[in-house]
Amino acid sequence: MVNVIVLFPKSSDAKNIRNVLMRSGIEVTAVCTSGSQVIHRIGDLDEGLLVCGYKYSDMMYDELREYLPKDFAMLVVTSRTHLEELNISGVPCLPMPIKVYALVEKVQGMLAEIVLEKKRRRKKLRERTPEQKALIEEAKSIIMQNNGMTEAEAHSYLQKYSMDSGMNMVNTAKLILEVF
Repeated sequence: MVNVIVLFPKSSDAKNIRNVLMRSGIEVTAVCTSGSQVIHRIGDLDEGLLVCGYKYSDMMYDELREYLPKDFAMLVVTSRTHLEELNISGVPCLPMPIKVYALVEKVQGMLAEIVLEKKRRRKKLRERTPEQKALIEEAKSIIMQNNGMTEAEAHSYLQKYSMDSGMNMVNTAKLILEVF
């Protein structure tokens, strides 16, 4: 689940936006009325989406943007007079008065992008280096020689042992190489 925080200076506006999003199936983590509240709430969060206005009681959107983690997106809802400034700075925005379908569509699109980027990061982390691949291949060849298995059987054996022991395949391969 991607964390969604709603920030508007007027509590009633923030709650209305939250209600619109929740009726559309988007779970809202928090509703805030000041930038400092958002900063406090995002302390534990790595990623998410902040749906907010342009100006709050204690700061403006660009000041708050500096406090957000790099994987936290921002969608600013503002009057048409500020749209050009936001477009220049690269912050996604929606004009006031806000249309419900436009808000929901934009938020869903941004959430999809966040999820996709999260998947890309995970995949990148899972890719093995050539050294790690060589360790796994060497461990498989030892398993094949000692147990009379094919390469596919040795790979399955290595995977199962890794899962059963709670280690990743690279560490399991190192363990097998140390034992033999």
